[in-house]
Amino acid sequence: MQLAAVLIPAAEVGFVALNPETGTTTQGESIEEALANLQEATELYLEEFSVTSYGKPLLTTFEVSADAA
Repeated sequence: MQLAAVLIPAAEVGFVALNPETGTTTQGESIEEALANLQEATELYLEEFSVTSYGKPLLTTFEVSADAA
């Protein structure tokens, strides 16, 4: 099953990794470590809960004005 991974640079060091389909979130000091941790966390999640994949996710970005923040 192919799932999405969103990687965000962490405030301290490394990366936060999130899988939007399951909500699993983890972190790692490198991209590789963050992805490995996310894979493990997601596999553990899926042992307890099922999820349906509806195809490949679309990831895009958008901007908000600085006044809105």
